[in-house]
Amino acid sequence: MIRNLYDHLNKQFGYDMFRIGQEEVITSVMEGKHTLAVLPTGTGKSLCYQLPGYLLKGIVIIVSPLLSLMQDQVEQLKINGEKRVTALNSFLDPRERNQIIQNLQNYRFIYTSPEMLTNNGVLQKLKQIDISLFVVDEAHCISQWGPDFRPDYLNLRTIRSELNNPTTLALTATATEDVRADIIEHLNLYDVNQLVYSVDRPNIALVVEEAANYSDKVKKLLQFVKQLQKPGIIYFSSKRLTEEMAALLRNNGIAQSAAYHGGMDREQRILIQQQFLHNQLQVICATSAFGMGVNKENIHFVIHFHMPYQLDSYLQEIGRAGRDGKKSIAILLYSPGDEFLPLQIFENELPSDYQIEQFYLLNNNSSDKASLLNLTEIQLRFLTYYQNKYDKSEVEKHVKRIRDMRIQYKQNKLNEMIKWVKSTTCRREGILHYFQEQKVNNVTDCCDVCGVDIINYQTAFQDTIRSQNENWRLMLKNLLIRGDEE
Repeated sequence: MIRNLYDHLNKQFGYDMFRIGQEEVITSVMEGKHTLAVLPTGTGKSLCYQLPGYLLKGIVIIVSPLLSLMQDQVEQLKINGEKRVTALNSFLDPRERNQIIQNLQNYRFIYTSPEMLTNNGVLQKLKQIDISLFVVDEAHCISQWGPDFRPDYLNLRTIRSELNNPTTLALTATATEDVRADIIEHLNLYDVNQLVYSVDRPNIALVVEEAANYSDKVKKLLQFVKQLQKPGIIYFSSKRLTEEMAALLRNNGIAQSAAYHGGMDREQRILIQQQFLHNQLQVICATSAFGMGVNKENIHFVIHFHMPYQLDSYLQEIGRAGRDGKKSIAILLYSPGDEFLPLQIFENELPSDYQIEQFYLLNNNSSDKASLLNLTEIQLRFLTYYQNKYDKSEVEKHVKRIRDMRIQYKQNKLNEMIKWVKSTTCRREGILHYFQEQKVNNVTDCCDVCGVDIINYQTAFQDTIRSQNENWRLMLKNLLIRGDEE
């Protein structure tokens, strides 16, 4: 069977060898085992379901968290010659969506969102087709987003049951033991083969750079972006700042810079993503909405202008660098008080006591309630999801309890992040400890605590100068040695 896998790997994708974990995951799936795979970023997780898709009879359903990620995977498969692939999502106009739904049996790979699977028409049609593999890509989203931001992730257990419990593959790059337990519980995968590999990416140097204040942070950002070898991504928590900083970079001589965030229209986001993929843009100033759908191997740096609230997200985002195996660097810019921004964000994401009380008291429809109570889309989804989970007289109490638990959960995650940022010990060791791993290898240019030579990450021109200097030193040394011999 292994020889056969290698033959198909070469035939379908042109590769001679599997990357770390791929062969083991594919073998598990081919044997019909439910599989939870934690593979480091950049190891080609999509191959773990795409190759079985060509070997198994039936259709592969891939639950994906982002529209851009679905679109990227669909386009990649089409480039490789696969015509029987589609993305079933809100990008489609109603007529196009209905046409795809009516012809689901004609596809080999169907990408969709957890929200789309709750559509009764879609679910009924899926029941009529032969599903060989049910994939949950970026499966940590079940734990990270399910209880509040994307509650339909919590419905996947029921959907799997409705589809007669097909062989399931849950894929992620970052999952602590608790997160893996959440994934298993919410997908009902108690008889599951867990394949967990190290989250460590030794080729990514980890740097926390402290700035005295906001203006000092902007100054340091400009210095780094001018110096570092490109392309690169800079992450912000603010949509407004992505645009302001992209303009600032352009005004300071970094012309191939652009902003990307969820508030932009679809065509603009796709255009920027494609320009970055094809090296027409060198620096992207983005919110976390950018990254999952970017299959770009040569990203040399990732800078965080704002601190993520958890190490899980941080590791996901810096993992977009260095997928070609070459040296890359992750820099987090920190100034005192930065920790208050993520705290403010996740406290405001969820509804207040008043909004919860009034939502379940009012008899208006959801859209009217959203307007009357000034609810965000996230708050409305959260309140609507739990409305049908509890008795009418108890729902208010339970929703307040769930909200408080989520805020406390995120506070604990933030505390871990702050502890890591302010640590005076090896940063790589700190991340590995968080994911219940031990540091086993010494890494050159490990982190700012252990020591990083920034010149190793500067522009190709500066690298050339350095190489010339080293050659000059070698030539001088040879001359001196020759002189001694004479």
